[in-house]
Amino acid sequence: MTLDDILEQINQAEKIVILTHENPDGDAVGSSLAMYHALKAYGKSPDLIIPEHPRVFDCLPGINEIKTQSDIEHYDLAISLDCATIKMLNGFSKYFENAKVKVCIDHHSTNTMFGDYNYVNPAAPACAQILLVVLEYFGIEITKEIGTCILAGIITDTGGFKYQGVTAETFEFVAWLLNKGVDVSKVYRQVLQTKTKSNFELNRIASDRIEFFENGKIAYTYITKEDEEKVNAENGDHEGIVEIGRDIEGVEVSVFICQTSKGCKISLRSNDYVNVSDACMVFGGGGHPRAAGCTIQGTIEQAKEKVLKEVSRLL
Repeated sequence: MTLDDILEQINQAEKIVILTHENPDGDAVGSSLAMYHALKAYGKSPDLIIPEHPRVFDCLPGINEIKTQSDIEHYDLAISLDCATIKMLNGFSKYFENAKVKVCIDHHSTNTMFGDYNYVNPAAPACAQILLVVLEYFGIEITKEIGTCILAGIITDTGGFKYQGVTAETFEFVAWLLNKGVDVSKVYRQVLQTKTKSNFELNRIASDRIEFFENGKIAYTYITKEDEEKVNAENGDHEGIVEIGRDIEGVEVSVFICQTSKGCKISLRSNDYVNVSDACMVFGGGGHPRAAGCTIQGTIEQAKEKVLKEVSRLL
């Protein structure tokens, strides 16, 4: 499979849909919007379907053009971005499965290659960084609005360029976007540093609950549905809480559990040597060596016991 094959499918398709994973982060939203703007510039009229997104990304160009659903049952082409498995598309996987042709563009090492055409580069620190290469190859000009969305994806998935996996190429791309007129400092502040009041309150609650295990190598905390209701939390307001534990001296793995109506959402982060993706794959999830997630059914205490046992095994 080459990028020429994907471009040929784009050329042939009339009805195109762009999809990403549930509970989308900055890379998911940014990559999807970048592809949306690019295809429009290419002369297509794609649909971008994202049921919910964190309010912090409302600053991105084209955010108001996102659809929450579609009346079209069979698209000519479905493009999945920043999604490792078809299961992660959740209830909107039907648009992908019913499409005539399916394309997957991603950077997760756990990607199951669920598309007819798969372009996956685990070496890239963000799916948005892959898109820079893809769109340039397609001959689509990286405008300021496309670049802004791509930068949002890169900044959020690299934690502001501090996570492992950031390459010299990453900074070269950012410098290139800066020369394109993208306001790097403004995007950085909007998508990474700005917190909602609810997010601040949840961070405070989670900080007060932190427990340490395995001689301080594991930090653990959690948030309940009642906590979120109490602070009027919205989609995405629990983002970043898992970083509290990782930033503590001596901690190798940070474990954060967020109770949802669909089960306990687990977020894991590590610093130096534990591959947290291995732990999450045990429970049907996955991700990256230093950042991964999964969902476990049951109570918070049950989920805590299972995850800590698996993480302890990897230390």
